[in-house]
Amino acid sequence: MSISGQNLSIVIVTLKSDKVIYDCIDSIQKGIPIIVVENSNNNKFKEELESRYKNVTCILSKANLGMGAGNNIGIKYAKTNYVMILNPDVILEKNALENIFLASQEIENFSILSPLSSDIKFPNYKIINKKNIIKKNTSIIKVDYVDGFAMLINKSKFEKNIYFDENFFMYLENDDLCLRVNKKGGSIFVITTSKINHLGANTVDLKYKSEIELSRNWHWLWSKYYYNKKNFGITNALIECMPTFFSSVLKYLLYLTLGNKFKRKKYFNRASGFYNAIVGKTSWYRPKFDD
Repeated sequence: MSISGQNLSIVIVTLKSDKVIYDCIDSIQKGIPIIVVENSNNNKFKEELESRYKNVTCILSKANLGMGAGNNIGIKYAKTNYVMILNPDVILEKNALENIFLASQEIENFSILSPLSSDIKFPNYKIINKKNIIKKNTSIIKVDYVDGFAMLINKSKFEKNIYFDENFFMYLENDDLCLRVNKKGGSIFVITTSKINHLGANTVDLKYKSEIELSRNWHWLWSKYYYNKKNFGITNALIECMPTFFSSVLKYLLYLTLGNKFKRKKYFNRASGFYNAIVGKTSWYRPKFDD
């Protein structure tokens, strides 16, 4: 079955995303159902979205669950066979969805499709086997991993509705999902004629930049250790993470001496994320907002 506007829903997870979410929604083809999962109890945000857009349903998660858990809520709520995950700081270029619809007619079997990021310096996919171009059609490329800020999921390929691993709060939940697809013999494709603009690190209002940066540093090393331990074993996880951990400790001591409070806290958080992961604690750290 090919994809169309009748069997596709869009899921967008938000948190303090008021500055970017409207541009994202406005770039989506009219009439396609959009499910916004707001990782808070912000009823005003829900009312504003649903009054402005008739095709938008906003679900309040009541707590900051993270990207993976938030996406799972939206995917399971969707009534369609296909669900496209978008970050709120993603804007679809003209005909992005239409070109995915057309390409899906050429692919008999897939688990995940992805549009192509317009920023050629930062490709949103990874290929291990460089010969993965199908039918001599360079608009359809078989890849091993795609970034989580834009991916289209074929729900029928995921047994028991298991999508993102909710142990991840942020980072590498998309790599984990793609790796699971590969291990089960599924296929992941990038449609190069479908273009998107990703603003990058602008999902949350920039006035919270410092808090988000501290959170990212904590979760990056936590997630890196958890991902590698889960998929490749504890030895590999230690090899991948220990150099960054020791570097973070040294930088923490340096900035403690220099009196740079923010950088001291940044590298403390990075080391703390690794410590919490290695002793088996959950990804509990959350950014602190003043409202």
